[in-house]
Amino acid sequence: MPPATDLTTLVIVVSTAIALMTLAWALARAVRRRGEFGSPVDRATYDTLHTASLASQHLHEGLTPQGASRAAKHLRALLGTQAIALCDTASTLAWDGTGAHHREQVWRHAREVLATGHTVVLGAKDVACGDPDCTIRTSVLAPVISEERVVAALAAYGPSASAGLVRATEEVATWVSTQIELAELGRQRSRATEAELRALRAQISPHFIYNSLAAIASFVRTDPDRARELLLEFADFTRYAFRRGGAFTTLAEELGNIEHYLALEQARFGDRLQISLLVAPEVLPVAVPYLAIQPLVENAVRHGLESKEGIGHVTITATDEGAEAEIVVEDDGVGTDPEVMRRVLAGDQDSDSVGLGNVDARLRQVYGDEYGLVVETALGAGTRVSFRVPKYAPGVHPSP
Repeated sequence: MPPATDLTTLVIVVSTAIALMTLAWALARAVRRRGEFGSPVDRATYDTLHTASLASQHLHEGLTPQGASRAAKHLRALLGTQAIALCDTASTLAWDGTGAHHREQVWRHAREVLATGHTVVLGAKDVACGDPDCTIRTSVLAPVISEERVVAALAAYGPSASAGLVRATEEVATWVSTQIELAELGRQRSRATEAELRALRAQISPHFIYNSLAAIASFVRTDPDRARELLLEFADFTRYAFRRGGAFTTLAEELGNIEHYLALEQARFGDRLQISLLVAPEVLPVAVPYLAIQPLVENAVRHGLESKEGIGHVTITATDEGAEAEIVVEDDGVGTDPEVMRRVLAGDQDSDSVGLGNVDARLRQVYGDEYGLVVETALGAGTRVSFRVPKYAPGVHPSP
C-alpha cells in the first residue's frame, strides 16, 4: 500500500488537475464563443485562480520570511483589504498594504489565534492607532494549520470587518495551510530521496572496493605508472559516488563516472571484460537521477560476468527517442531467474543485486510508474536492463 504522504499528494494533485482542466475547458469555450472571457463571473474566476497561482509560487518552500513577503501582495489581492499580515509563532513575517506602522502589533493581535486555532475579530479598541487619517481600525485573524498544528496566522486589516471578510479570510488561510503542507511533503520527499541515495552509496560493493585496491597494489611494483592511473580512477569514482549534491546529474556526468568504474574492473578482469559504449551525443545533456546507471553496470559485471567462463561483454547504449532518452545496459553473462528478478524489483526478496530496486523506485517516484526499469533475463541468457527518461521534466534539473 502506498505511504500516506503519497496518497495525500495524489489526492491533491488529481483534484488540482481536474479543477484546472475544467477551468481551461470553460475558458476555451468562452474565448471561442466571444473572443474574450464569457462573463464577469468567468473573468473573476480566472483572476482569482491566477492570483492564487502567483501566491503559490512563493510558498513552495513553506512560510519563510522571504516567501511570505512576496506572497502577501497576492493574498491581499484575493481578500481585497487595505492590508494583510502573516505571522508565525515567533514573529511577524510580512505586512503588505497601508498602515505599516501597525506591523509591530500583529503578533500581539495573533496570540489568541495561535494559541487556540480559532478565528478572531478585533475592533477599533484593539487595533486603531492615534492617527486620525489611518483607516486601519479592525482586523480578522484566521489560523494557518499544518499537520494539525497552528503554525501561523493570516490577518486582514481594514476600516471594518464584515461577515463576508471573515469567511474569505478563513478560506484564504485554509488555502495557505494547504500550500504549507505541500511544501512539507516536498521536504519529506527530498529527505526520503537523500536517504535512498545514502542507502545506495552504502550498497556500493565493499567487494569491488577491496578488489580495486588489490588490483592497484598489484601494479605498484610491476607498472607504477599504471598503478598511479588506476589510483586516480579510483579517486574520481569515489569522489563522484560519495558527493554531496542534488538528486540529478547529466547523462554525460553519469557515463563519465561509469568509465572510471569500468577502468578499475578491466584492471582486474583484463581481456575477459569487453565494453561497448554507444551514446547519441544529443542525449548527453539530459538530466537523469544521480547514480541511476552505475548500479546497473555494476550488477552486470558482478552478477552477469564474474562467474562466467571466458570473455564477457557489457554494452551500454543511450539513444534519442524523440521526447525521451533510452538507456540500456546489456550483458551476455549467466542471467537470472525472471521470477527472482521480479521479486527483487518488488522489494519482496533480499538480494545483493546492487541497487536495482533502489534505482527502479527512484525512477518511478520522479517520472511515474511507466518509467521504471525494464529487465529482460533468463538463466544462461544474459540480462538486459533498460529505462527511459523524458528529456524535459518539471523539477528535474542537474545540480550546478
